[in-house]
Amino acid sequence: MTVKSVFVGLASLGFVACAGAQSDSESETVPTIEDVKADPEGWRAADPDNLIIFDTTKGEIVIELLPAVSQSHSDQFKAYTKAGLYDDTPFHRVIKGFMAQGGDVERVHGADKMLEPMEGEFIFKRDPSEMPLDTIGPSDSAVGGFYNGFPIETQAQFLAEMTMDGTVESFIPHCRGVVSTARTDDPNSGNAQFFLMTGRAEHLDEGYTAKGRVLIGQDVVEVIKLGPEPNGFPIANADILRKATLVSTLPEAEQPTVWVQKTNSQIWMDKLTAADQLGNHICDLPAVPAVME
Repeated sequence: MTVKSVFVGLASLGFVACAGAQSDSESETVPTIEDVKADPEGWRAADPDNLIIFDTTKGEIVIELLPAVSQSHSDQFKAYTKAGLYDDTPFHRVIKGFMAQGGDVERVHGADKMLEPMEGEFIFKRDPSEMPLDTIGPSDSAVGGFYNGFPIETQAQFLAEMTMDGTVESFIPHCRGVVSTARTDDPNSGNAQFFLMTGRAEHLDEGYTAKGRVLIGQDVVEVIKLGPEPNGFPIANADILRKATLVSTLPEAEQPTVWVQKTNSQIWMDKLTAADQLGNHICDLPAVPAVME
């Protein structure tokens, strides 16, 4: 039986810019590899072991995982990918302005191919000295920022001094462009199915395991075939994830390099300062760009 995620409050969702995609109102220049070459210190190369490329019927989507916040969910996502079990799976539940859900391995490849469900990894312990953020507002009191381009919500850094292990609770919010794990009403039922955010969904935060973000191809995510309102399924002739590839499994000569812009530059500091002055959430900032060569 197909596992269906439980979501509420769909009517309240809106479109915002988040790491992985720009909103329609954004008019920022799309960077190229020439921009990377002109400012090599302003970019980082994404780890190929955390990069997954989706070849879909609507185009290519490049995803980066962040195991530091959700190790088990990231590992299992990679395991299904390496086994070829996401290949030929449909985007079976798609809701406008909310998300595109796929990865129904059980329906396509059989229940015997399924791995065990995972415990939710909704919040992680962050050591500010080991995982510093580029923050909205003063770093000591900020509650949002970027880590390697990923949006992060967090307890204020000064609270780390009051904890036994020197950490603060943090999580990836469900911004547009974020990749998360589908589940039933059981918080520990997440498995193969995933969803790609096309809107902001605050009500999913701290209750669904966000594990990555779309680096390239959010425009593709936005045009995946929608399901009928209000629940987004069933979808006749749904778009298909034809093949999912973990970049590190490709021959070295065939591995693309994906460059992600750092957010500690003056340009990004200005954006973060402006967001602080406006009282913006981290999901309100424009996309952190990435370039593939």
